[in-house]
Amino acid sequence: MPAHLFRKSLLALTIAATTSVAQAESFNRIASFNTTKNLPASVDTQQETSPEIIAASKDGNTLIYSDSPFGAIGFIDISDAREPKALGIVKTAGEPTSVAVGDNYVLAAVNTSESFLKPSGYLAAIQLNNQSITNRCELGGQPDSIAISKDGKFAAIAIENERDEDLKDGILPQLPAGWLAIVELKKGIPKCNSLKKVEMTGLANTGADDPEPEFVDFNDNNEIVVTLQENNHLVIVSAETGNILNHFSAGSVDLQNIDTEKDKTLNFSGTQTRLREPDTVKWLDNDRFVTANEGDYKGGSRSFTIFHKDGRVLYESGSSFEEQVIMAGHYPDKRSGKKGNEPEGIAIGQYGENRYIFVLSERASVIGVYLDTGDEPKFQQLLPSGIGPESAVTIPARNLLVSANEKDLIEDKGPRAHVMIYDLSATEPVYPQITSDSSNKSNSSLIGWGALSGLAAHPSKEGNLYAVNDSFYANQPTVFSIDAKQKPAIITHALPVTRKGKPAKNLDLEGITSDGKDGFWLASEGKTKKEIPHAIYHINSLGEIDQTINFPDNLLKHERRFGAEGITLIDDTLWIAIQRPWKDDANNRVKLLAYNLTTASWGAVHYPLDKATQGWVGLSEITYYNNSVYIIERDNQLGDNASIKRLYKVSQDELKPVSIGNTLPVVSKTLVRDFLPDLKSLNGYVQDKIEGFSIDSNGHGFAVTDNDGVDDSSGETLFFNIGKMYP
Repeated sequence: MPAHLFRKSLLALTIAATTSVAQAESFNRIASFNTTKNLPASVDTQQETSPEIIAASKDGNTLIYSDSPFGAIGFIDISDAREPKALGIVKTAGEPTSVAVGDNYVLAAVNTSESFLKPSGYLAAIQLNNQSITNRCELGGQPDSIAISKDGKFAAIAIENERDEDLKDGILPQLPAGWLAIVELKKGIPKCNSLKKVEMTGLANTGADDPEPEFVDFNDNNEIVVTLQENNHLVIVSAETGNILNHFSAGSVDLQNIDTEKDKTLNFSGTQTRLREPDTVKWLDNDRFVTANEGDYKGGSRSFTIFHKDGRVLYESGSSFEEQVIMAGHYPDKRSGKKGNEPEGIAIGQYGENRYIFVLSERASVIGVYLDTGDEPKFQQLLPSGIGPESAVTIPARNLLVSANEKDLIEDKGPRAHVMIYDLSATEPVYPQITSDSSNKSNSSLIGWGALSGLAAHPSKEGNLYAVNDSFYANQPTVFSIDAKQKPAIITHALPVTRKGKPAKNLDLEGITSDGKDGFWLASEGKTKKEIPHAIYHINSLGEIDQTINFPDNLLKHERRFGAEGITLIDDTLWIAIQRPWKDDANNRVKLLAYNLTTASWGAVHYPLDKATQGWVGLSEITYYNNSVYIIERDNQLGDNASIKRLYKVSQDELKPVSIGNTLPVVSKTLVRDFLPDLKSLNGYVQDKIEGFSIDSNGHGFAVTDNDGVDDSSGETLFFNIGKMYP
């Protein structure tokens, strides 16, 4: 097929498979910057970093971000946006909470509070060209957000004077009250003696005596919109006079068809009425602004809202944004009882004729892209982000979008904090690579999914695959049907795994294979101490468990934590890949178990593991095709430390099991594919858990990663076709 026809066909499939409107352009991630690269050479890389609020220089070649845990302002060179480079940091005598950029200066708000009762902070002016602090204005309170007017005449700082959330459950009031600071600028430098203090007490219905300004933004008329998040209130202020022009409640939202329970189940049938409690706010034009309704201790409507400055609600997203999150497998079940996906950040950018609204979900780690139509915004696409996107900056002159992702999981040996860069171009979106069916618009009927841990192919239907989820959804074990012929691949059906008609408990499904008929064999990774058996289960076409095969005692006496990670069927024998060595295995050997369905006998062979450079190496999948088994071997490392993510092949001739307890034969393996380039293809951090692989009836290989149910993870699921498999 000619290339131009292929691109047209691909675009048509993409449009048919998603809810986005037809589009000639889209954003795709082109680079990620690990902020540990900005640490000085004298600082241990174990130091926590966190890019929170991010801004860009006027020429769009330099990024500047606040790093609260390291007490610094960071700089990144993006003159080549695909190869961001560290420009170092400027230490601040205190905790930087926000940054904004004028012509030649960075303004940084810095918190120096001694305690909640004695808040303090200052405004620093930092020269862009030499990163030196040239001016400092005492603010008289604890700052949060900062913004600079479009004409460069003013800076506005939200003096939050935040409350102690551990004191009486954070109930307001907790004095001293917050307020708004307005400072005049001269050639980008703040004139400290011009500081105006705008009191905001007595405005809100909630905590009127204790306003806590959270976020500020300017329109072209030098009007400042201020969110009082905890007070659920919005205020419009004149920068020229300091007068309050208008104020009104942010109101509440009646939510339908949402998940309201943290219960290891995705059930979108709940209802809820919540205050908006907006966090970030951005002007769309001189009359309209958008809020991200993250919520705090009473609210959080999981939505974003467009307001007119006169107080009218022009648009409310309700649960529609969360619907996109659900279909992409990013829904954070652990936040169901609180604020769901928690939209926290907003960015606005005018790219040519199109004005885009970017909605950042803190807990789902995605960015929703919407086209501003002047009326109801149109959903365009969902972008993968790092963990916990806190803010974003648009650089329309360079067709760039940049997100700052604050979560640094160094203590948990997880992903580090990142800044991520996206490019707008005339291409199709490359993410998501797999999504659930969007043909039914009712959230209650949406297929929620995540933590895909095993993959299998239909015996005869090309591109028809099946996946299972693991124990992250322990109360909802499921077999998912996937149409991999579409792009993105579509999850078309969810089959609950049941016992006596109820969701089966005590499972940790890690492998699946067809029984050649209408049912499946499932491998469950056991944990005896947690009363989860090491076992193989057969389910019929209705998902009911009708046969259980427990691991034999002479195997279990050597148990270690890591068990079955994949299963495949060869003739009358089930082959099960054990993830790591047990007590009776050498450190570099792991068992491939064999269970003969005819004789009900167990056997095994040994598989030789690659040597780990860091952490451990183990198996995560096994699948049979054309007289060989294909095995995923991976380390438990991610990001820059990831090195072993490989597909090996073992000839069927070598699979000659002997009884457990005897010396096991060691099979030989042949490298088929290094998955590292595939895992780097979306330009994020390299994920550790590539867990599923199968080959369809037409000989095409498919792989999938486990997103850990969006728990301490970016939530990204990579699903890709590696092409035709040959002998």
